Amino acid sequence: MDLAALLRDPDTQLSALTAGLDALDHAGRVRALEGCGATEMGRLYDLAASAPPIDEAHFVGEAGSGQPVAHDGWNSLPLPAIARRFQKVFARPEAGGAPRLFGYNASPLRWAIGPGYFQLVPTAGNAEFEARGAWVVDYHLIPDGPVPAGWPWVVPNWVGPQVLIYSGTRDFMRRVSQHVCVGKPWARTGSLPFCFSLTRVA
Repeated sequence: MDLAALLRDPDTQLSALTAGLDALDHAGRVRALEGCGATEMGRLYDLAASAPPIDEAHFVGEAGSGQPVAHDGWNSLPLPAIARRFQKVFARPEAGGAPRLFGYNASPLRWAIGPGYFQLVPTAGNAEFEARGAWVVDYHLIPDGPVPAGWPWVVPNWVGPQVLIYSGTRDFMRRVSQHVCVGKPWARTGSLPFCFSLTRVA
């Protein structure tokens, strides 16, 4: 599937992308998305505005509390591939409370930029946020309870070098297909000039 070519075609509809991605296996979906640059990924985010609102199950499926679910990520920054590949790992909290998931970023650069912990929360009730996506990866919020065994030490995003990457940022998420979603980051100054995809591993 030449996803990038489809995204460059002004006549392409989201339904065609959804069907094509759903027909691939995980490796095929990742390859298709890694062929996309900034223009294509930005169009994917725009097209995904017409998709059904993304929900909690898209990120963790039927996984129980404290059971991690990884998503392979690809960002559209003009960087070498090693700096564009990452994972976002999500888990339901062990305790109840408001709808939310805990998560962090796993990448080859985590040693330098930190784990980038966040809460994934719904945007319902905030009209400005809802227009960007139904759920948001919010780096203003770190896990407020225990995280799964084996996850890195929880470090606030306003501490250490990760302040340059994560602090003050929110990633707004839109559904693309059964396994794929697309996100766009906003900082305090407004939207940032790149997007990224997430492909659920299982």
